[in-house]
Amino acid sequence: MLLILAAGYATRLYPLTENFPKPLLKVGEKTILDWLLSDIDSAKLADGYIVISNHKFARHFQDWAAAHPLPITVVDDGTSTNETRLGAVCDIQFAIDQLGLDDDLLIIAGDNVLDFSLTAFLRYAQEKGTSCVMRYYEADEKRLKKSGVAELGENDRLLSLEEKPEAPKSHWCTPPFYYYTRQDAAKIREAIADGCGTDAPGSLVAWMCQRSPMHSMEMPGSRYDIGNLESYETVQRTYRGIVK
Repeated sequence: MLLILAAGYATRLYPLTENFPKPLLKVGEKTILDWLLSDIDSAKLADGYIVISNHKFARHFQDWAAAHPLPITVVDDGTSTNETRLGAVCDIQFAIDQLGLDDDLLIIAGDNVLDFSLTAFLRYAQEKGTSCVMRYYEADEKRLKKSGVAELGENDRLLSLEEKPEAPKSHWCTPPFYYYTRQDAAKIREAIADGCGTDAPGSLVAWMCQRSPMHSMEMPGSRYDIGNLESYETVQRTYRGIVK
């Protein structure tokens, strides 16, 4: 099951996203979400597609989903402002509760454009038989301190993950692509009750890897995180004219 996190308010992209959701912005000839979905669907490795939205933008996603050839379920988390947002981890649990999900989950942020396929990550997770994350090397210590930093053991075993560390334990950053086994997805409610941070999805990884075996696959390409107007313009220039 694919779950796309799209309940943020993208305040750093105003005025573009003041009344329109960031994941439905166009990059080249397609929306950000369509880039992600076409990749996953091409591998035929997901048996369902779920987008979790806030209430403010839910209608935009519902209209988009109604016209889409894939069967997409939109979940409205009921929030209407950035100040009242549930946070990514609570949004995941909200979707699980609303839809009665009891399955392996591929969870991705809906505001990233990739120059590689996620197919290899799905196959990696299936081979490992555990929950998994991805990682990429970041040389800049200032960026490390604003990211989720992974500590690794033998054979890609994830030993720990720390969000925005003052003293990073490695140069491995964890982007917002996560695979949770059915057994681990069932522990998310416990994580929230145990005080796991709920705003950043990496906080759930930090909690989970101390209780279940997890592995980390090195990212095979680059991702474009659309966080502000400048980064959106950069992606637009990079993907201009590309049709996929």
